[in-house]
Amino acid sequence: MMTVLCVGDVVGQRGLDFLVRQLPVLKRQYKIDAVIVNGENSADSNGITPASAEALFNGGADVITTGNHAFRRREVYEAFDSNPFLLRPLNYPASAPGKGHCVLDFGRHQLMVVNLMGTVYMESLACPFEAMDALLENAPCKNIIVDFHAEATAEKRALCEYLDGRITALFGTHTHVQTADEQILPKGTGFITDAGMTGPAESVLGVKAPLAIAKMKDKLPVRFEVADGPLQINAVLFDIDPGTGKALSVERLCLQSE
Repeated sequence: MMTVLCVGDVVGQRGLDFLVRQLPVLKRQYKIDAVIVNGENSADSNGITPASAEALFNGGADVITTGNHAFRRREVYEAFDSNPFLLRPLNYPASAPGKGHCVLDFGRHQLMVVNLMGTVYMESLACPFEAMDALLENAPCKNIIVDFHAEATAEKRALCEYLDGRITALFGTHTHVQTADEQILPKGTGFITDAGMTGPAESVLGVKAPLAIAKMKDKLPVRFEVADGPLQINAVLFDIDPGTGKALSVERLCLQSE
């Protein structure tokens, strides 16, 4: 059996530091073989930087996925090209820095991680359904986990139904709210609509509430700041049969600081 931990969007330095402190404990407790972290908001003031990516890798992440904020910071472009385990969405144009998938090699077994972005209420990228079809034509292994960074819950569910039996698991990111619909679909693919958020628990998606309220109420530009207070880690655990590429179990995790 292989156990993979998939961590919901990390928000700011506070979320990053809390995750790095807790990851060694989680890895021992759940006997985790691989850690996938969505780090697209891991730098303060939005986006991901070379420094925040390095901190996540040094802290225990095996693969970092991103989304619509992947290229918010120009200084990270080179890191996408030089580190094969720092992913941007697969369905970005081929001219964009980096790649949309990678393969972790465990010797006897391999695990392919795919980063994909939705198009409903999001940027106009290539069709995620067609992007996955093309990728799966030459998939190097049976064990395939997809981080689908998307706004619409229906799009996330529809894509997983479309891929049921062809991938091991799909977890959603982007909305920063952990959903309670974890399950294994009929043909063996694990699913959860959204893994949630790693960052300040008492916030509006990680942002100080008064700033988020001002933005929504007054419709004027606001510089967001990461909230203070207790921290949380939202994540999902997938147990996998590496011989078949099927999911055996799906478990939500929601941990909070004191």
